[in-house]
Amino acid sequence: MTTDDDAEHGDDTIGDDIIDDDIVGNDDGSPTERTKEELRRTRERLGEGADKAVKGFDDNVVDLLAWLLDTETRARIYVYLRENPESTSDEVADGTGLYPSTVREALAELHDEGTVSRGKRESDGAGNNPYEYEAIAPSELVRGVVGDVQAELNAVFNLDRRLGGKSAEGDDEPVQISVAGAEEDAEEATDEGDRSDDGSDQGDDEGDRSDDEADDDGR
Repeated sequence: MTTDDDAEHGDDTIGDDIIDDDIVGNDDGSPTERTKEELRRTRERLGEGADKAVKGFDDNVVDLLAWLLDTETRARIYVYLRENPESTSDEVADGTGLYPSTVREALAELHDEGTVSRGKRESDGAGNNPYEYEAIAPSELVRGVVGDVQAELNAVFNLDRRLGGKSAEGDDEPVQISVAGAEEDAEEATDEGDRSDDGSDQGDDEGDRSDDEADDDGR
């Protein structure tokens, strides 16, 4: 009897241990907890990938703008002003981390070139009101450099001809770059001019009819 009782108690003990182990396992590593952890890690990986993609995009844009605007400093100032229009030179310096003197010099150059516009900031207080700057739209920036880019590409195309000692007068110009927005603006301006001309013609016709009616009344 003692042996059977011990065996029964032993089975109960083993069973309890198994049950306890299962319970502990459920608490420490249940499918729900593992799924949550996997989701968290996935979100972290996606977030890191998105951050890298955004940083890569920003770096590429700055590099391209640096090529268009000659320096990375000017490119960073341009990007900041597109994000924060009507900023003063001190605000640009704080936002870009550039030296204030460097920012002031670059802004003066960009203003002379027409890349940024400026105006006095309105203030109720006494003292000198600082200039606030705003960058032109990217489409306008592209239009401004199209001619230079086209000329450089055509120069490359005619490289062999130049190396042969021939003058630039007979160079071919196979590269023709056009900006869709610029063409549409030109067409709109032409249409407006045509409408103005039509209005002038109609005014002249009405004036002629008025003169004819006056002559008839006089007769």
